[in-house]
Amino acid sequence: MTSHMATAAYGMTPYGAAGPAANAGGSALHASVLVLNRQYMAIHVIDVRRAFALLMRELAEVIHIEDGQYANYDFDSWRDLSELRASFTEEGELEPDPHADWVRSINFQIQAPRILRLLHYDRVPRQRVRLNRRNLFARDGGKCQYCRKTFPTSELSIDHVVPSCHGGETTWENVVCACVKCNVRKGGRTPEEAGMKLAKKPVRPKRSPLLAIKLGNPKYVSWRSFVDAAYWSVDLK
Repeated sequence: MTSHMATAAYGMTPYGAAGPAANAGGSALHASVLVLNRQYMAIHVIDVRRAFALLMRELAEVIHIEDGQYANYDFDSWRDLSELRASFTEEGELEPDPHADWVRSINFQIQAPRILRLLHYDRVPRQRVRLNRRNLFARDGGKCQYCRKTFPTSELSIDHVVPSCHGGETTWENVVCACVKCNVRKGGRTPEEAGMKLAKKPVRPKRSPLLAIKLGNPKYVSWRSFVDAAYWSVDLK
């Protein structure tokens, strides 16, 4: 069963982070979920739709952290807890969580999990962050590394510090974000030859730059309990 079929089977539709009383139409099914292996090591990030598919197939369980403690829930117990939380919130007995996402099905409403633990998977993540446009733009914060201005990704290009025509390689240490104007100005020259200066020396990230952005979002603060810079590297899909 695919993740779309699994959620469709329950008639699930998303609604936003304002709480269970909010109107439908949010992007809850596309929010991110941190995936742990059986040994509680972070290995991947998926969306909520796929997370529910894993829960329904009994391949994973929810890890929920509250007041510094974490508890494990299968799909049914997580649904029961969600319905209680929704009921107490609607009755005013519980303050709504402004960072929670909710999904409504035909017969029930359920909170989107933030962390999932696989029940039959023990492998550990590889110690490498892929060099691709998305990770590069995230590493450089969407800023041109020459003029230091911020641009939308559609207006950024990738520049080889030592140009390819001079033997420069496509590595983390030799590529940076550059706006079109600066890239054209630099041309097939080194920064020194073009009289330009880099904002910072390009280096290989120790962990996914996109993960750092996620950790800055209050929605995903619970991830910090399982994310260790010493071993964490993951590709965000």
